[in-house]
Amino acid sequence: MDLNVAKTLQPEVKQTHYTPKSFSDWVAYRFVKFMRIFADLFFKGRYGHRAVVLETVAAVPGMVGGTIQHLHALRRIKDDDGWIRTLLEEAENERMHLMTFIEVAQPNRFERFLIVLAQGFFYNLFFLLYLCSSKTAHRIVGYLEEEAVYSYTEYLEGIDSGLYENIPAPKIAIDYWKLSQDARLREVVMAVRADEAEHRDTNHSFADQLM
Repeated sequence: MDLNVAKTLQPEVKQTHYTPKSFSDWVAYRFVKFMRIFADLFFKGRYGHRAVVLETVAAVPGMVGGTIQHLHALRRIKDDDGWIRTLLEEAENERMHLMTFIEVAQPNRFERFLIVLAQGFFYNLFFLLYLCSSKTAHRIVGYLEEEAVYSYTEYLEGIDSGLYENIPAPKIAIDYWKLSQDARLREVVMAVRADEAEHRDTNHSFADQLM
């Protein structure tokens, strides 16, 4: 996969960018950049609340892709080469991100309303897109995860600078990532960012394999 490494963020996580090559790549890239405008507008530096909405949307593609790939495998009577399990595990992982940041950010009613709107809009849009062009759909997820890695890196920088309180990690995060009992928010954000980097690479790879 043609990934241009921009800079090393941590020994285990690198910020990378897939250079758009085709028209569908450019559509995916511009769509994600357009979506980021709204995230910046509504949440700016409120990264805990931003993460809640981000993870609500991020948990959709894996479930949609896994469902459609499951139907494709049944219809074609052929093996899925592990795509279904990978996509459903991705959806579950993103859901756990959401459950974690709900504990951290405690979203208010308006933010919960935004979550409903964002999920309803994105689910239907992504479902139709996956039916029409699964390649573009996976590329969008790849670019969304690039933005997620960037955002969580900014979140980490804010924690390190003292801008955001490094509160104790929620128990749900300690149990899920098997963190130490005295883990703090910083360890949680690092674990989430590592997950997002893996999803980024997986979806760009899936897009490369599709025609």
